[in-house]
Amino acid sequence: MMRRALQKVRRYGLILFGACLLAFTYYHINFQNHLSEGGFVGLGLLAKYAFDLSPATMMILLDIPLFLVAWLVRGRQFIWDTIFASLSFTVFYDLFERYSPIVMDLSGMMPVASILSGILTGLGTGLVLRYGAATGGDDILSLLLSKYTGLSIGTIFLLLDGMVLTLSFWYVPVKEMFFTILAVVISSRVITWTVGRGAEASAEAKEEEVAGHGHVSINHR
Repeated sequence: MMRRALQKVRRYGLILFGACLLAFTYYHINFQNHLSEGGFVGLGLLAKYAFDLSPATMMILLDIPLFLVAWLVRGRQFIWDTIFASLSFTVFYDLFERYSPIVMDLSGMMPVASILSGILTGLGTGLVLRYGAATGGDDILSLLLSKYTGLSIGTIFLLLDGMVLTLSFWYVPVKEMFFTILAVVISSRVITWTVGRGAEASAEAKEEEVAGHGHVSINHR
């Protein structure tokens, strides 16, 4: 019982850390250095420039159907964990925006900004996904497409972000777009690695647990 409680605390602690790392990166690196966004955030910005729609409204309209599908496909626990991760991200971002004294002006070193953004975004997103949650509808869409296409989760993120950024070319400056694409490519690889390491660790833990209970047949799947 105690071991299970500790595992739950660790899992939610790492989801919380992933959401915090993602919020830190979005505000201190992406926002402060004018990197653009892919995913549903990018679609929200595109809707604002093209149709003068609120980005927040656009994102809600995109999120709702995917949350409903995820409820049916992944179950109620996944939805609650995703709500926890999404709210955590929102709270952390708001706190950084209001109170953080840190200014990471990397405008003269944009390759560094892209690399940092890619690595930290990938780690934050990967940790949240690795421990059974998502930070929004675009994460859910990537999970579902990865499950049913067999492509890695990072590859799906790269394809979706690439499509959104391609649509954004008409209003995003070329330099900003180039470094954003670099960050997205790095992020997709880090997400795949982070989620993959989680799957390997989980498999090893199950094997150790089986071994600890003596000889048990595991021929069935």
